[in-house]
Amino acid sequence: MSSRHEGVARIVEVGAKQMTDREAVAECVVSMTPDACARLVAGTPKGNPLEAARIAGVMAVKRTPDLLPFCHPIAVTGAEVLVEPDERNGTIRVQTTVRAHDRTGVEMEALTAVTAGCLTIYGMLERYEKGMRIVAVALLEKKGGRSGHWKR
Repeated sequence: MSSRHEGVARIVEVGAKQMTDREAVAECVVSMTPDACARLVAGTPKGNPLEAARIAGVMAVKRTPDLLPFCHPIAVTGAEVLVEPDERNGTIRVQTTVRAHDRTGVEMEALTAVTAGCLTIYGMLERYEKGMRIVAVALLEKKGGRSGHWKR
């Protein structure tokens, strides 16, 4: 049976859903040479890339509905962005935890935050290494709502 909305772009109705505590954890990795990673950790003429990535992640959480057309504006109650360099392996891992008390989840906010953090690192370091890769964007865990708790 087809829906009258099939093929029509729209925001899903969530008004009848219960407000519950929601949480999502996502991560993303920027892969580069160990030398480039060491340069990043030492800082660049553009400033501290690790702190810039954290700020970009927080800003992305707040702006997700402006970037992704089918995301509801939600009342985020908290967000943390961790940026962890591994100079030996040439990686920077960005992990974000987002929480809200609302009718829909915060998975997209968490995924948008880690991606924005990694893009910020890329932008601040591209002068030194063109071959960086943004890899392993993934939702690690979600809690709340009808589907309950899920963990990768």
